[in-house]
Amino acid sequence: MKKIILITGGQRSGKSEKAEALALSLSTNPVYLATAHVWDDEFRERVCRHQERRGPEWTNIEEELHLSRHDLTGRVVAIDCVTLWLTNWLMVNDNVDAILTEAKREFDAFTQHDATYIFVTNEIGLGGVSDNALQRKFTDLQGWMNQYIAQKADEVILMVSGIEMKIK
Repeated sequence: MKKIILITGGQRSGKSEKAEALALSLSTNPVYLATAHVWDDEFRERVCRHQERRGPEWTNIEEELHLSRHDLTGRVVAIDCVTLWLTNWLMVNDNVDAILTEAKREFDAFTQHDATYIFVTNEIGLGGVSDNALQRKFTDLQGWMNQYIAQKADEVILMVSGIEMKIK
């Protein structure tokens, strides 16, 4: 039976760790779908730390844009993360409306199969309004996509300082 779980929160709030623990509680061989594009050495180190944290029981898939290429029927999959996925889309197209339409289409195609999907995302709109136009554009995109996923989700968890709060 299909299930969608959204885990959201600020940076370093414990989202990824929660998603990984949840996936491992539901499957002995979960899938980790990484959406990150490695832009520099510092980010490469972050990715390596994430990889080291996971053991051999994980099936790792790297996919920067087209999540729907992967049919994960019957699996438990942690998708980390929506924020980096949308960043990748923004690098190929700066039209927020077009990106949002395509991201929704990809999300729907990806999640059409019977699987457990655990999406990790960031709440980047909790702070002040940026003076940078690109940042404002991305904040809008992220917020609208988070709302879309949350509406489709069976469960929504907000992480605050490593503590989970069930929202839905």
